[in-house]
Amino acid sequence: MATVLSIGQVAQIAGCNVRTVRYYEQVGLLKPPVRSGGNQRQYTVAEVKRLMFIRHARELEFPLDTIRDLLALSDQPNQSCETVTTVARAQLNKVERRLKRLTALKRELESMVRQCAGGAMSDCRIVEALADYPSNGAGPPPTG
Repeated sequence: MATVLSIGQVAQIAGCNVRTVRYYEQVGLLKPPVRSGGNQRQYTVAEVKRLMFIRHARELEFPLDTIRDLLALSDQPNQSCETVTTVARAQLNKVERRLKRLTALKRELESMVRQCAGGAMSDCRIVEALADYPSNGAGPPPTG
């Protein structure tokens, strides 16, 4: 890997597009890079690693503000990682709650598909189930 990389090279290594790199610079997750005499952005390996950290954290659905906090903490290598563990645990709890909701959605969709016998739209159990869903947020109607 070269000592100095272009924005295109950095984006390719991190698996994102150039606009994403610019966006992370704009919102302050990446520091503005050094510019060449021709005003082209020049990145170092350390900046690529920082971008990869951001990309991985985004894949884990950490919010940008949380990523900013994690980056600030990671810039202090002698500090305890207790805060990072707390942040990661909170994200894990969010993921677990989301999984429970998705599992409930999956069960409901599976039930709807099982009840479908094909045939005419006028007899479609899926359309009927979707139309019968309460709009007051009380949850799905009882099945059976």
